[in-house]
Amino acid sequence: MRVLNCADTGVLAEVADLDEVLALHGALAEDPPPGVTEVVPAAQTVLLRLAEDGDAAAVAAAVRRLRPRAPRPGSADEAEIEVDYSGADLADIAAHTQMSERDVVAAHTGAVWTVAFCGFAPGFGYLVGGDPRLDVPRRAEARTRVPAGAVALAGRFTGVYPRASPGGWQLLGHTDAVIWDLERDPPGLLRPGMRLRFREA
Repeated sequence: MRVLNCADTGVLAEVADLDEVLALHGALAEDPPPGVTEVVPAAQTVLLRLAEDGDAAAVAAAVRRLRPRAPRPGSADEAEIEVDYSGADLADIAAHTQMSERDVVAAHTGAVWTVAFCGFAPGFGYLVGGDPRLDVPRRAEARTRVPAGAVALAGRFTGVYPRASPGGWQLLGHTDAVIWDLERDPPGLLRPGMRLRFREA
């Protein structure tokens, strides 16, 4: 792990892979160093945003001393999202995985997913921890418009489009759950570290 100053108000930890990000984020969520106001994971980094009076050197030293670990059971928020599994790419996903469409749905609903990080669009969570058989490539050609609420797969991730946007993920289904709402506090339904189950509508 490499720990760097990030401008005047942050400390950035660079790690080898997403599994290390999840472990480091789990440790920071349970025991954040004093002066840290926000912990922001990404694919291979964890950013710690500091309060105005935060001591970057002290925070960096605390991060180096941490022992990364997965969150303890029950320590993370949990949610359930109901999905209509009639996505435009369901048949292609089944063909790619050499599973039946029903088995694809069973694999997606049978896992407890974890929000590894958020990005791409406000509220878009990259969820991991599903059945490895669901590791499918992005579409060869992205769609110009994917509807809000689309539930999709790409690589080892699943995600839910928070609003209509272009996108190249494989569409598995659709949910009516509101993923991003500026009237809600916080606006995003999905937050890093959160656990999520999908249920068939």
